[in-house]
Amino acid sequence: MNLEQPINELAEAVRGGKVTAESLVQQSLESIKQLDSYHAVLEVNDVALGRAKQIDADVKAGKDPGRLAGVPFIAKDNFLTLSTHTTAASNILKPFRAPYQATVINKLEAEGAVLVAKANLDAFGHGTSTENSDFGPTKNAWDDSRVPGGSSGGPATAVALNLASFAIGTDTGGSNRQPSALSGVVGFKPTYGLVSRYGVVAMASSFDTIGPITRRVADTALVLDVIAGRDPMDATTIERAKSSYAEAGLVKGAKLALVKELYDRAAPEIQKPIHEAVVKLKAAGHTVDEVSLPILNELALACYYILVPAEISSNLERYDGIKYGLSAPEAKNLSETYDLSRDQGFGAEAKRRILIGTYVLSSGYYDAYYKQAQKVRTLIIQEFGKLFEKYDALVGLTAPTVAFKLGSHTDPLSLYLEDIMTVPASLAGLPAISLPVGLADGLPIGLQLIAKQSDESALLNIAAAVEELVSFNIKPEVRA
Repeated sequence: MNLEQPINELAEAVRGGKVTAESLVQQSLESIKQLDSYHAVLEVNDVALGRAKQIDADVKAGKDPGRLAGVPFIAKDNFLTLSTHTTAASNILKPFRAPYQATVINKLEAEGAVLVAKANLDAFGHGTSTENSDFGPTKNAWDDSRVPGGSSGGPATAVALNLASFAIGTDTGGSNRQPSALSGVVGFKPTYGLVSRYGVVAMASSFDTIGPITRRVADTALVLDVIAGRDPMDATTIERAKSSYAEAGLVKGAKLALVKELYDRAAPEIQKPIHEAVVKLKAAGHTVDEVSLPILNELALACYYILVPAEISSNLERYDGIKYGLSAPEAKNLSETYDLSRDQGFGAEAKRRILIGTYVLSSGYYDAYYKQAQKVRTLIIQEFGKLFEKYDALVGLTAPTVAFKLGSHTDPLSLYLEDIMTVPASLAGLPAISLPVGLADGLPIGLQLIAKQSDESALLNIAAAVEELVSFNIKPEVRA
């Protein structure tokens, strides 16, 4: 069996003794080594094979290793893990080993999944291309001269290259969805609070969400089933659905809205796969109306880039060169330790966001910027709410462009604009998913679906219907 097969089939084969967890993990580790030039992985987990052997021993002893028995997965390197370093792709955390492990990692391992590696990202999640990693950019699986998207570029590339069966990442403003769209895989963002953030390096605490990157919707539903739910270590977590997300079927007669602002900025060749998918949805008996939500174009991105840097500024204050991580050895006193450690440890984008965030929170500007942005966020939530009174889900593009060339976006604003179609769901705390639906210039295009809060089951049902209708099964030509 190979890692491209559905996760439930792999786990069932391991539980039934038809294939060993060790062979699956070995396959994953060999692929990581062979395709190292894509720089999707920052560190391999040295205990992965040992864990796989233990799962095989449990199977032989008649024990059930769990729903994800022996399935290899990769975690974005902002998840705290006991058996590897955790760097968030930043120099300031380069030597850091966590004293505890993220809840999500614990849940996955409790069901038999095997962590094989930690993946690259834009440092602290700040970016849309993975070029902001302090350890070098990840390359796109479809064209190694292009970006994979970000900030979860490493996890998205890892799944596209079949380095593991799935990856786990974070989505603050599109960080799972956008790279998944650019990499031809499925990227998921849950309702805010559905998955615990405990043990995950914080970016913007009222936005951060945790979700899987997979090859198919059914795999996403299965992983979500394992990681969703309340966690006493995270007070922001909410109750999960009582029924299994993995039992989601194909919905019939869904009422969908194609949101003009979520596709009209893109070029016609990028819009084309979305419109073709809409035609297929209508032919299959679903209703698809075109609607407009002007606030998304006018205010959403500006609102996001006020609120998120404000929270980043607060969250990054803890990196002082004292408690953990990089500490400047040449510092002569406490003040120099703070200044030099942060200057050497933080990259340009982290510094930029700290400055923006500190500015909008400062005296005289708090009311003019931060407070106003919070009001806009409330308006966006209300506007989405009105649409969900009539529609089951909203449809649009995930990203306004295909994967762009490495080094081509030197202006930070041009990179921020890549978030234009994903930040609305993040501002409103809504569940959203990106799935591949076609190609433009030989590069993947992602369709985005957004549902109301805590309606993951309906979202996954509709996504499964789109996936079946579109039948996107094109694979990248990988160069070792």
